[in-house]
Amino acid sequence: MTTKLDGDLKREITIGKTAYTLTLSPTGFTLVLKGRRKGLAIAWADLVSGEAALATALNASLTANIAPAPSAKPPPGATRRSARGK
Repeated sequence: MTTKLDGDLKREITIGKTAYTLTLSPTGFTLVLKGRRKGLAIAWADLVSGEAALATALNASLTANIAPAPSAKPPPGATRRSARGK
C-alpha cells in the first residue's frame, strides 16, 4: 500500500561527486544543488502530458543552474607568478 504525498519530501542525492537536494511535492519535483535555492522544477502534469513534458524539461535544462561550479584549482604543474617579483 502506498502513502499519499501531502507535503514536501526532501532527500539528498549524489550525482557523480556533486550533492543535490531533491524535493518531491504534490505538484511536482525540484532538483537543486545542495545549499542553493534555484534549480530544475518540473510539474507532475507536465511530466505525464507527453510533448509538454519534453518542452518543459528542455526549457528547464537550458535555464536552470544546477551544474556544479567549475573548480578554482589551477591545473597540475601550473605556477602562479607573483606581482612582487617584478
